[in-house]
Amino acid sequence: MTEDYRTLNKANWDERAPAHAASPDYELSRFRTDPEFLSAVVRFDRPLLGSVRGLRGVHLQCHIGTDTLSLARSGAQMTGLDFSPASLAQARRLAEQTGTPIDFVESDVYAARAALGTERFDLVYTGIGALCWLPSVRRWAETVAGLLRPGGRLFLREGHPTLWAIDETHTDALALGYPYFELPEPMVFAEEGTYVDTDVEFTATTTHEWNHGLGEIVTAVLDAGLTLTGLTEHTSVPWNALPGRMRRDADGEWHLSEHPERLPLSYTLQAVKR
Repeated sequence: MTEDYRTLNKANWDERAPAHAASPDYELSRFRTDPEFLSAVVRFDRPLLGSVRGLRGVHLQCHIGTDTLSLARSGAQMTGLDFSPASLAQARRLAEQTGTPIDFVESDVYAARAALGTERFDLVYTGIGALCWLPSVRRWAETVAGLLRPGGRLFLREGHPTLWAIDETHTDALALGYPYFELPEPMVFAEEGTYVDTDVEFTATTTHEWNHGLGEIVTAVLDAGLTLTGLTEHTSVPWNALPGRMRRDADGEWHLSEHPERLPLSYTLQAVKR
């Protein structure tokens, strides 16, 4: 496997960051006008996340920083890390406009320990749609463990690997179309659009992505020296993952329209460093 995935994926995110910031889906105007407003993702996380007040936290793969800002508004001292300078430009602008002290650092996630230092953080937070961009979940877990101080905590909510394995182009049935387990070679996609409403036409359309089975993720976390403290599967995700087969609730989460009990759509994993 070459390192080309970073170049391709970075170009994709760099091009989409301004469109995401301009989209009403990210609600940047609400963040600017309402100092108590939090992202829908962090609002969903709060019952399991609990209080973060006074914690030194890092948000890996933070994109344009709305969840990072929401954690800072919840009382954490936050750092955001992402490999896309265009995404970080939007994140820094939003933090400045809202008067929120957040340190945003440009780095590949696997280089986070070199960029940020080791055993600095009480909380490592990773949100929806992050792990699929990484070829090795074991390297990710080792990175998380290196960033956490002893007693520090990992909080991960992610799309379920079963969902990632489903071919969303089939609208008459739930059909498995992609690998469930992590493979050495990436899945290669060429998509002209993005997951928010926008009229922007993109040119960087090719991405390399990987799935990671739930057992692979849990085992990687355990082998990195963390102790699992929670694993909750959810029947919802914060985006329309299977168009034509989902309904949106009042909190912005998407569920299967029929038989939602048949498919886990996301999960929350929590662990602490021994």
